[in-house]
Amino acid sequence: MPNQTREEVKRIILSELPRLLESDPEIQRFILSVTRNRYADKTETENRIERLLDELKKDREARDRRWREEEEKWEAQERKWEAQERKWEEWGRRWDEEAKERIARWEAQERKWEAQERKWEEWGRRWDEEARAQSKRWEENQKTINETISAIKKLDRRIESSIGALGARWGLQAESSFRNALRAILEESFGVKVERYEDFDYEGVVFGRPDQVELDVIVYDGTIILCEIKSSMSRSDAYAFWRKKEFYEKKHVRKADRAIVVSPMVDDRAKRVAQDLGLEVYSFAEDVVVKARPEGSSMP
Repeated sequence: MPNQTREEVKRIILSELPRLLESDPEIQRFILSVTRNRYADKTETENRIERLLDELKKDREARDRRWREEEEKWEAQERKWEAQERKWEEWGRRWDEEAKERIARWEAQERKWEAQERKWEEWGRRWDEEARAQSKRWEENQKTINETISAIKKLDRRIESSIGALGARWGLQAESSFRNALRAILEESFGVKVERYEDFDYEGVVFGRPDQVELDVIVYDGTIILCEIKSSMSRSDAYAFWRKKEFYEKKHVRKADRAIVVSPMVDDRAKRVAQDLGLEVYSFAEDVVVKARPEGSSMP
């Protein structure tokens, strides 16, 4: 067919097709059969729309259920918060009542203290009066016994000096013997090695000036135990031992696992100081508990 004829046929089809589709059933069926594979028919389209609407409805119902569940959870949580707020209010009320009671007790105690202070002032005044009267009597008696007291003081100083010198010499020897005996008991009872550690403190950390530092060291199952073995322990001795321990740890860059004091005579103030500083105190060598190295220790 010539190109011109084809173009004319195309124009005729485009011009007449809309009218034919509206009026000619045969043309309608033909067009539908030709285009069926490309477009869904009305029934299929309606079915798809219904399925889509059904899915949307189910999705909306599921969301509504979730919203209701969330609202119920929020309502339950709000009830918990309200109950907690009531508890806080009750606690606050109780706290206020207790605070008022404490304030009242403090005020009552302050009144008692004030009354006691007034009594002390009265006792102090009476004491001063009695002391002045007693002082007068002492002054009268002092005139007659001054010479006797002076002679007794001179004799006492001579005796005290002699006994002090002898006691210092004996004490030095007894301290060394005592320390050696306790070392032997520790080694025999627990199978440990007690070594005498000596070093020089050039910075004066331990005693406030450069001096020799001496410690007993127990090596047991990889554990380092620093010991202070003395026949008696005072508060100053406890502080000195703690400084020795710090000196040893700094000098050797290692932490001692334990620090113990073995002494049958420990002053009560020394015991409190030892407790504050983390020092173990034993009255007898047999009381010492030799424990294995704790797990996780950094000691070799």
